[in-house]
Amino acid sequence: MTSTLDQFALGIDAGGTQTRWALLSRDGELVATGHAAGLSGMQMHTDPGRLAVQARLADIANQLLPHSRGHRIGALTSGVTGVGAGNPDLADMFAKSFNVPFDSVKVFSDIEIAYYAAFSPSEGYLVYAGTGSIAAFIDDAGALHRAGGRGVQLDDAGGGYWIAREALRRVWRQEDETPNAWRTSPLACALFDKVGGDSSICAARFLVERDRGEVGMLAILVTQCAEIDPLASEILSDAGFELARLASALLHRYGQRKIVAGGRAAHLHPSIEAAMRRHLPIDSHIEFRSLDAHTAAARIALQRLAP
Repeated sequence: MTSTLDQFALGIDAGGTQTRWALLSRDGELVATGHAAGLSGMQMHTDPGRLAVQARLADIANQLLPHSRGHRIGALTSGVTGVGAGNPDLADMFAKSFNVPFDSVKVFSDIEIAYYAAFSPSEGYLVYAGTGSIAAFIDDAGALHRAGGRGVQLDDAGGGYWIAREALRRVWRQEDETPNAWRTSPLACALFDKVGGDSSICAARFLVERDRGEVGMLAILVTQCAEIDPLASEILSDAGFELARLASALLHRYGQRKIVAGGRAAHLHPSIEAAMRRHLPIDSHIEFRSLDAHTAAARIALQRLAP
């Protein structure tokens, strides 16, 4: 029989491109980490989406098996993109997937978990750019204040999806001005190869038919072309400007504090960091840092293990 002393704490950071997990022992030691394909709370609104989320969680559960034999997961905390705090349907799915009591599962937005990986409450501003983009501030009362983060269909400028969509959009605007310019553009050639052809219909179908994480991965092609294609370089600089705008919004609302920039898109290319620094107020202090949000989530879960 498994005792309370044999419980583990599980933390999950679910983004549109990748889902990462961390497993901690009762004494706070890192037992194992891993990753799976991305998932989003937005998928919970359709039957195919729910099945996809279940498949992602089943994958993680299988990865955990070699590390958790003789133990059980006593508490789980997850930060998930596309949800608010306390999503009961998703919490129930987590509970069933990992055999954790429902009351021991906490679901937060991914940005809240990322904030706690960077700061204590009221300490600073987090600008997070993954598939989407958002700036966040958690005050002393634990209330989340945000700028951006309204979804890739509406905005999320500076994130991976935005970089990818801007690249496709600007390539086709270039074609309006100079037909067949794409043939001499390394960026256009790379994008057209990925989306399936040199027709705007191929680009439009790719945006509509692929999930947002897959679209966001096109941003990597933009970074690969940054040194050889002026259009790619321009897009990355503009991404930095957009991320600076998010930080500036919180600086304007809540005053001067330290800024941390995190997320895969924020670290894609030095041009993003350079442009962000250039467009922030001159007295701003900003750090570009990798954030272990999955480990932060596990440490939050650890506090709820039964005594």
